[in-house]
Amino acid sequence: MVAIQFLTRMPVPSFKQYDPQWLHQSSRYFPAVGLLVGVLCAGVFWLGSLLFTPLVAAVLSTAFGIKLTGAFHEDGLADSCDGLGGGLTRERTLTIMKDSRLGTYGVLGLVSALLLKISLLAAMPPQVAAVALIIGHTASRLLCISLLILLPYGGEIAHAKAKPMAQQLTPSQWLFGSGWLLVAGILLMVCLPDTLQQISIIQWLTALIFALLATGYMERLLSRRLGGYTGDGLGATQQLSEVAIYMGLAASLSIV
Repeated sequence: MVAIQFLTRMPVPSFKQYDPQWLHQSSRYFPAVGLLVGVLCAGVFWLGSLLFTPLVAAVLSTAFGIKLTGAFHEDGLADSCDGLGGGLTRERTLTIMKDSRLGTYGVLGLVSALLLKISLLAAMPPQVAAVALIIGHTASRLLCISLLILLPYGGEIAHAKAKPMAQQLTPSQWLFGSGWLLVAGILLMVCLPDTLQQISIIQWLTALIFALLATGYMERLLSRRLGGYTGDGLGATQQLSEVAIYMGLAASLSIV
């Protein structure tokens, strides 16, 4: 419930005795929240594809996902683009990332990501796009929290909006989180077995390679520029790895 409350705008039961440490512990459930968001977005895409063109369905599902999450990760992407694009020093970069105003780099990065998502989803068969949404949202949040193991916190803890998130994950916590990707796979095998048969191993491997490259790029960039991850950097990693999964599937679909 803490993970859902933190990552989305969905209503959850109130907590009578809230412990801030729960937020850090809830990060292992971020992929589970991604699975929930992915299923809902896939449902919107499927319904939209019945009523409209694939392009309209992609726009509707993307807009629905933004509404559902309150643009939480998109905000991190925009702030990261502004800070990493306009800051020459670590201190200046962090200052820009904390600024609520949106700059040129943020606008261009956000628009580019949204256009890529929509066009890539529209280029896939509707059933494959639904699978891509479920796996994309789940796996991208797993890759996002992988930075909590690979990197220390790179921001200023005193000014962190969510201080418990400034703690690193243990390998066992990350392994628990990876189990939600397995749950997503089982769910798809039960609900969409025919669609899964349309996606080859080569296609999945292409999507995996693209996603790992995007995550590795963010890991190196944040390490070099900030000395570690920040909340905005985690959001940017989620967005880039999600787009990378769609790119990998769409690219391999055009080849196979």
